[in-house]
Amino acid sequence: MGEVGLAFIQDEEHRPKLSITESDGIPVIDLSILNTINEGHYDSIKELVTQIGDACREWGFFQVINHGVPTDLLNRAFSASKQFFSQAIEEKRKVCRDEVNPLGYYDTEHTKNVRDWKEVFDFTVENPTFIPASPELGDQQLQELRNQWPKFPPELRETCEEYVVELEKLSYKLLELISMSLGLPAKRFNDFFKNQTSFVRLNHYPPCPAPELALGVGRHKDAGALTVLLQDEVGGLDVKRKRDGEWYRVKPITDSFIVNVGDIIQVWSNERYESVEHRVSVKSQKERFSIPFFFNPAHDAMVKPLDELTDDQNLPKYTEYNWGKFFKTRKLSNFKKLNVENIQIQHFKTAN
Repeated sequence: MGEVGLAFIQDEEHRPKLSITESDGIPVIDLSILNTINEGHYDSIKELVTQIGDACREWGFFQVINHGVPTDLLNRAFSASKQFFSQAIEEKRKVCRDEVNPLGYYDTEHTKNVRDWKEVFDFTVENPTFIPASPELGDQQLQELRNQWPKFPPELRETCEEYVVELEKLSYKLLELISMSLGLPAKRFNDFFKNQTSFVRLNHYPPCPAPELALGVGRHKDAGALTVLLQDEVGGLDVKRKRDGEWYRVKPITDSFIVNVGDIIQVWSNERYESVEHRVSVKSQKERFSIPFFFNPAHDAMVKPLDELTDDQNLPKYTEYNWGKFFKTRKLSNFKKLNVENIQIQHFKTAN
């Protein structure tokens, strides 16, 4: 990674403050009952729905075990990721992302304006995926995004495509549990995800020579609906608890997934559930790998507080916005300085 990443954070503004509270942290939820009931038989999972709702309300994060995704697939996904990142930088940059196609590989040194100490490889769930050609054009003109796959390792593409099938199934299950926890029908959100813009990211955090000066990923909130993260045994994910503003380290649990609600759930729920800040700390001696699945709706989805969750006593806290325009603007900001502040859901906040 060189010293480029550190150069961005020498100033006080970006110097990370790594005070971390060690505790049991975010809730751990057992999903095994979902593997033993027939679809639609929801009476037997009321307790599970309550646990999901409590975790979303109090933390915005939870960890799931016995989720049904095969362990062998998780191991193969990590193995293929490690093989890809172990190559020479020249090989990895043969599938570099750019302004035309934001899918593929990038690293701190190549992108220049990224402060995070990591390298990544992105690919979409639906191939091709469609987003607005520019934020201003919206649905009038669409850009077609296609995955680009490296030659090595040869099994990377097949493994990743198998992985997204399983993660999509799990994400819909989680979405339905969250919907029920809000008092809504299980499939209330599902139609938003037809022609979804979901994508997966392979993350590699190399050992950092000065971990006290860098973060693998700086503090942020996720813009989409759900993030389902697979992390290795090294750990490093920190979550900021809403109740006290303290940072809590998420302890790795083998074969588990860490789930957090994103900004879209915050808007849909009219802030019953909130997207929460999180970050990744790096280590001086150990490298870290993780694989987040970003579950996002279609480009033409209009995002606003749901009518069922608003009334005269609970007025909508956000005006409606188009997800495709929002997503495209966020992607553009990775490559060039825009004339506006990086778009956030706070830009759509009402006076209520």
